[in-house]
Amino acid sequence: MKTLVVGVGGMTNGGKSTLSMSLHQQIPNSCIIAQDSYFKDDSVVPVDSHGFKHMTVMLDALHMDTMMSDIDSWRRDPEAFLKQCGPFPEQTAASEEEEVFVLIVEGFLIFNHRPLNELFDRSYFMQIPYEVCKKRRSSRVYKPPDPPGYFDEYVWPMYLKNRREMESMVSGIVFLDGLKPKEELLAAVCKDVYQEIKRLKG
Repeated sequence: MKTLVVGVGGMTNGGKSTLSMSLHQQIPNSCIIAQDSYFKDDSVVPVDSHGFKHMTVMLDALHMDTMMSDIDSWRRDPEAFLKQCGPFPEQTAASEEEEVFVLIVEGFLIFNHRPLNELFDRSYFMQIPYEVCKKRRSSRVYKPPDPPGYFDEYVWPMYLKNRREMESMVSGIVFLDGLKPKEELLAAVCKDVYQEIKRLKG
């Protein structure tokens, strides 16, 4: 049994979740672990001097220990983890010839957590321009909702800070243009992942 860990990171509303789910649909024996599932309760997330919550820009707002524990569970027994999560309905079940298990780890700060970085075999980062990111975020409903000025005064500056930190920590990230058609992005990443699966199969 062989394993492959794929990281799909990116800025808020950059398309990382869409790409990750599409990869999951295409790649046999795959599971997704999404960073958004590990947010701490809003009541325990600190507020800065401007009254802004650190929900979407700081690792401190996430239960990273729990996330890493779930990833370790997959690494110990990916076949059992897959059965527990349940395969995507359109996927075929594992066969003797398909014993490469793939974990897709998706999130906005996955490349800023050093212990997680050490696990990735393939790393992708979705990026879009400031104007597009702001427009997309303003069209979504968040709980709690973004306060006035949150994007310009906090989300975007912290994205730039986190990206600089990420680039100083990680090499080998493939940067993807989130403005390209979804089908084109999916095809490119699938091709890369399938090549790695083929290599692992020997």
